[in-house]
Amino acid sequence: MSKKSLLVVLLLAVLLIGVVAPVAAQEPVTITWFVGLGTGTNSEQIEIQNQVVADFNATHDNIELVINIAASNETSRDTLSTLLAAGTPPDIVGPVGVAGSNSFADQWATNIDDLAADAGFDTSVFDPALIDLYRTEDGGLAGLPFAVYPAVTYYNEDLFDEAGLNYPPAEFGAPYVMPDGTEVAWSYDTAAEIAKILTVDANGNDATMEGFDPSAIEQFGLNFQWARIRLIWTDLQPATWYDAETNTVTVPEEWRQASQWYWDRIWTDRTAPNATLMNSEILQPSGFASGNLAMSIVPLWYTCCLDNSVGNFNWDIAPVPASFDGEQHVAMDADTFRLVAASAHPAEAFEVLTYLVTEAAPVLASAYGAYPALPAAQPAWVEAISARYPLGVNWDVAAASLAYANPGPVHHESNLPNYTQVYDREFQLLSLIEGDTGADIDLNAEIDAFEADVNTIVQSGS
Repeated sequence: MSKKSLLVVLLLAVLLIGVVAPVAAQEPVTITWFVGLGTGTNSEQIEIQNQVVADFNATHDNIELVINIAASNETSRDTLSTLLAAGTPPDIVGPVGVAGSNSFADQWATNIDDLAADAGFDTSVFDPALIDLYRTEDGGLAGLPFAVYPAVTYYNEDLFDEAGLNYPPAEFGAPYVMPDGTEVAWSYDTAAEIAKILTVDANGNDATMEGFDPSAIEQFGLNFQWARIRLIWTDLQPATWYDAETNTVTVPEEWRQASQWYWDRIWTDRTAPNATLMNSEILQPSGFASGNLAMSIVPLWYTCCLDNSVGNFNWDIAPVPASFDGEQHVAMDADTFRLVAASAHPAEAFEVLTYLVTEAAPVLASAYGAYPALPAAQPAWVEAISARYPLGVNWDVAAASLAYANPGPVHHESNLPNYTQVYDREFQLLSLIEGDTGADIDLNAEIDAFEADVNTIVQSGS
């Protein structure tokens, strides 16, 4: 080959490198989104999620988003465990709630603040209280808000009207007006007082009357629908109970008071149904939905279960009562998408995360039946839910509740070692309080036993 020919070949090679190298650099990064640890596995949701993936890929050349949907929620934990153990983790997991996340607590990224700063993402699009919900004990940020379900007071307007009572206040900080016209704080003690007037027996006597028959109650004043004990405690007074440094649990005095308050409603006032009565015919298909329960303190997801109310009774929502300390605290169930710490592409995974919780939030929230944390997505939820329940419900309460969300360390599903076993022990304690023999238990002794058992569980390492 002549020198001239050799120079031509070398020149062509250099030109080809210049053309090929940029193409190679632009190969998209694959980000895998794992679905199933929470909701997302039914056919309608799958179709919507697949469309979200297609929409993302159509507008992002640098990332190829791939979705991996578990066969079912029941099998999802094993599937995710296998992927993690094999060294082939997904990059994003969700939607998943706080409790659902706890089984993989050591797998989640806690540097969301740093990733947001690097990406120039403004977390102030969310209420700061919702950001704090994902703060870890050491101040790290483990998630961005997506779906939130603040606890609210569902109340039956017809039962209040029949009793001649004013409705609970429509705004946080507003007083409750008692039958004699006096204004009092909207607190759990106030709710307990009016619950007596709203609890009625078969003879029409309420729980304030001398002739009231607790064995023939046909209408109850209040309940905490499908709540576990730690949610009830946190409704009444949020507090921490686990010390990571000493790996010990202490049931705070506020929670002992909350237990007594709840016990009194069931067994002294008889204004809250015990477990047997909750399962009785008069409170079916569920307590508040039966039309025979005046107030229910329950997260907003309970709206899913009130279709039978349309045409049967009128209801609305109000803020939860003030807690024992006189302040407003709102217990909040919440779902989000978790970034996996072992992701090989955290920056790209974060880019997908921000897409899911912002641009895709309206369509995904609708698919999951969720109230969006993103303010811009909330009007669409309100429009849809108002069409389903054309009752003039004060949905502004939901948005206003977000500012009072309990932060992560005092969340009612905050993590601690052997969370699932602790959860089971919590259920046992609540079953004792609400069970048929609950009136006869030594409540403080049972809480002492519970505390001792939970300490054994968290320290067992099993």
